[in-house]
Amino acid sequence: MKIAKEFILRDIAGECVLVPTGATTQEFNGLITMSDTAKFIWENMEKADSLDAMIEMILEEYEIDEETARRDAVGFISQLVQAGFVECTKEDKTW
Repeated sequence: MKIAKEFILRDIAGECVLVPTGATTQEFNGLITMSDTAKFIWENMEKADSLDAMIEMILEEYEIDEETARRDAVGFISQLVQAGFVECTKEDKTW
């Protein structure tokens, strides 16, 4: 996975948010509020080489079961892909 748009991760009034920068401000007007898990996924998305690797990273960081980790990861990443904020880097579009 590769981050396709310009965002800065910030803590604003105790909330973790993605703030658009550069050319992204012309396409996206607003902020994205993120949970701790979403923040973790965003910060580690380009480090993981597959969805399974990301799920393993989540399981190492949080005390949750694999089903919950997979559901959270797939849900958040799917939303990012649909919005065009991230791009799949593998030819088969799995990651």
